[in-house]
Amino acid sequence: MELRDEVENVLRAWDAYEIGHGGAPVIDFDCAPGGGAPEAAPDRLAVYRRLVELRERATGVVAVRLDADLAYLGALLGERLPLDDYVRATQGCGVAGWSDAYVAEQAEEVRKALGDLGIGWGARANAELREVEGLLDVKEAPDAIRQAAEELEPVVRAATECSAPYRLTVETVDLDVYWAFWLDGVGDHVRLRLNLANVEFTEVGARQFALHEVLGHGLQSAALTKQAADGDVPWVRLLSIHAPQSVMSEGIAQAWPLFLMPEDKVLTTRVRLGHYMQLVLAQVHLAINEGTSISVCADRVRDALPWWSDKAIARCLTDRGADPQHRSYMWSYPAGIEWFAALAEADQATRALVLKDAYRLPLAPDDLAARWPAGPPVGGPGV
Repeated sequence: MELRDEVENVLRAWDAYEIGHGGAPVIDFDCAPGGGAPEAAPDRLAVYRRLVELRERATGVVAVRLDADLAYLGALLGERLPLDDYVRATQGCGVAGWSDAYVAEQAEEVRKALGDLGIGWGARANAELREVEGLLDVKEAPDAIRQAAEELEPVVRAATECSAPYRLTVETVDLDVYWAFWLDGVGDHVRLRLNLANVEFTEVGARQFALHEVLGHGLQSAALTKQAADGDVPWVRLLSIHAPQSVMSEGIAQAWPLFLMPEDKVLTTRVRLGHYMQLVLAQVHLAINEGTSISVCADRVRDALPWWSDKAIARCLTDRGADPQHRSYMWSYPAGIEWFAALAEADQATRALVLKDAYRLPLAPDDLAARWPAGPPVGGPGV
């Protein structure tokens, strides 16, 4: 695995450069810990040229990963590929998207689910759902998430046949960024950060957070670490959100309640609402990158998601239109939740195969399609 190791060394040096210059980390989970702190790369262009050299020698999964790194680093350097080219290179799928008619069907399903809980559609729909979920004081959140993770862990392990150990650290931060919670880590050490500037906690939300972050991203990444430790693997052992495993990772993390707790009407309503929101944001993602005006895009979000604030809408448009990392990564959310929500309705054998493999391999969209050829096209059938 000499070439893979060379790639990892370059990515570690690039990561050190970005962190040292106040940029976003390149590595979100290190599945090959050890080896000490790398020397930071001198600049982005030196990294880019080295990755180009390595790409000339690469094949298979290493080549796919290098294509993602080169596309993302090229964007950081100022290149602006057409959206479909950029997302195919980074996330591994297209951006065909979903039609207005399909999104409207999903909206109707969500309205019905909310109505069954006594919640009307409008500016207070999300707030009323939080009340039904059981509001929690922010100080109670870390303990509530830990408890939910402990209760749900055996169910996730049974569904994935995963025996990998992990250690959880929960931290709180207060940042003006899009995310409410974020997970990263090294080896079997999983760090969950809760962003107090954006987060609102509920009893149901604690279960959702536990499934999404701790038992979704955290346990999954620890499981991949164990696979890498148990035997030499061909894939790059440094997970990054600009790489093709993100669709799988974000998809299963969002959809876990549909597989494990379909009888929990409140939790599944929250997931269905999130699914609908991602489809709306996918449409806006396409629109802002096609040159649609800010006013039109903002009005579209406000009409579809009437509880969203102008601050949230502005952040969404900036991330999806102007931020090189999120112009790629944000597409993994709608692409992932749509595919895994459909998988939750598939036959038991197919579900079992995908869930098991998702905790053994960093599956790309092509890998998902190979395991379920009858499944929907990842990234949408087109509008």
